[in-house]
Amino acid sequence: MSDQSVLISSPSPTPVDVIRLKPVRRRWLRPFFQDAAGALGLIIVALLVLCAIFADQIAPYGPTEGALSSARRPPAWLERGTWDHILGTDQLGQDIFSRIIHGSRVSLLVGLFGATMAALIGVSLGLMAGYYGGWIDNAVSSLVNIMLSLPYVVLVIVVATIFGRSLINVILIFGVTGSPIFVRLTRGEVLRLKGSEYVQAAYSLGARSQRIIVRHILPNLIGAVITLATFEMSAMIIYESGLSFLGLSVPPDVPSWGNMLTLGRPLLPVFPWMTIYPGLAIAITSLGVNLLGDRLREVIDPRTRHARR
Repeated sequence: MSDQSVLISSPSPTPVDVIRLKPVRRRWLRPFFQDAAGALGLIIVALLVLCAIFADQIAPYGPTEGALSSARRPPAWLERGTWDHILGTDQLGQDIFSRIIHGSRVSLLVGLFGATMAALIGVSLGLMAGYYGGWIDNAVSSLVNIMLSLPYVVLVIVVATIFGRSLINVILIFGVTGSPIFVRLTRGEVLRLKGSEYVQAAYSLGARSQRIIVRHILPNLIGAVITLATFEMSAMIIYESGLSFLGLSVPPDVPSWGNMLTLGRPLLPVFPWMTIYPGLAIAITSLGVNLLGDRLREVIDPRTRHARR
């Protein structure tokens, strides 16, 4: 009798329970697949990630593999072009398509880790400055104002010149110099959210500051932080290419889109494909990251999602 009562009191999930989960999944996927811009951004970023991970398998040649006998060949659809080198070769005989594929690794690493590091530093300092105030707020705000008063590009160039050419150095430079804008965003949002009713209610019930920050304030910052991080990731990809163009990013033997632009710049009027295709890779990647970031904001931020409906 008791066994039967246990079985009756704990029934198996009904079909209604399974159906109830489907709208949740569709709600998260809808912005990507029902909006052309979001789908395009997702496809571009997905292709970039695949190219970076499987560069050795996708690229027909190595990033520094070349032969002078094949130098300066145009793309395959032009006269003297060959399908062995789809986008042509540079003055050293290196395959441009293969170098673009391998260069995606540098751009992805710099953009992803640089933006992530900047967000972690900026959000941490912004939370402390906005929530605790006092001398912490004054110290953080003064440091941020000093850094923002300097031209960003000039600051990056000076720091890169001091620390030398290295992929790790570039990521660290972008992570530190890109953090002030996250500090300012986070601090302003914390000051706004700190006076909201649910935060005041949690404070009056005796909740600790750490719990209020983690459970009530930080979740409301995710949408804005991710949106800013995607824009910063796109900007860092462009800045890294600019540093490589100036000879201040990764060493010349490391394949990057900026190094390709530097190598092809003197021959731009005669052999334009050496610079056009790396430039297109930079522009398309930046476009895809921006479109994906805008769609992620709609998915994560409930206010934006409801406004769209």
